Amino acid sequence: MSEEQQVKRCSRCKERKPRAAFAGNRSAKDGLQAYCRECWSAYHQERQLAKGKNVRPRVAVPAGHKFCRGCGEIKPHSEWHRNATASDGLASCCKECKAARGRAGHLKSQYGMTEAERDELIAAQKGLCVICLKAPAVHVDHDHETGRVRGVLCFNCNSALGKLGDDPDALTRAISYLEGIPWKPILVAPGVYQLPS
Repeated sequence: MSEEQQVKRCSRCKERKPRAAFAGNRSAKDGLQAYCRECWSAYHQERQLAKGKNVRPRVAVPAGHKFCRGCGEIKPHSEWHRNATASDGLASCCKECKAARGRAGHLKSQYGMTEAERDELIAAQKGLCVICLKAPAVHVDHDHETGRVRGVLCFNCNSALGKLGDDPDALTRAISYLEGIPWKPILVAPGVYQLPS
């Protein structure tokens, strides 16, 4: 490719710039936009303002960094997830903000509650798991049949309930076992056993 073909003249600012300074346009003869990226951005913002739309101001950032509109901080590219469809190849918000949005979305879709409601529940429990009363409450526990939120537990207690299938009879047998009363099945009918009293 000759030197003449490696540059293009912007129709707006009239400057000659490298081809990389122009966005792609398949319908154009050379496959590039008529305006350079900077001019296209300015033109787009002017059009949006003319339509009465809210235009977010540009934030100057150093090379290798990006401004997150979620937290309002400028962070290095390593703090962003990749997004091949974005113009800069990075997600629209930083990893930290994306994780926070994901947690909030999970609470809402899974349990029908907000983070504030979950925090109120934890505060009502004095910040502790309601089963062991030792570890911090971090996992929302709910009835798998009705979907009703029962409380906030620590990881171990929440997983113990899940592994016992939320079965009160299994929990009763576990309590008897811990108290030193071995479970000896009493056959009541074929295939039916009675728990010790």
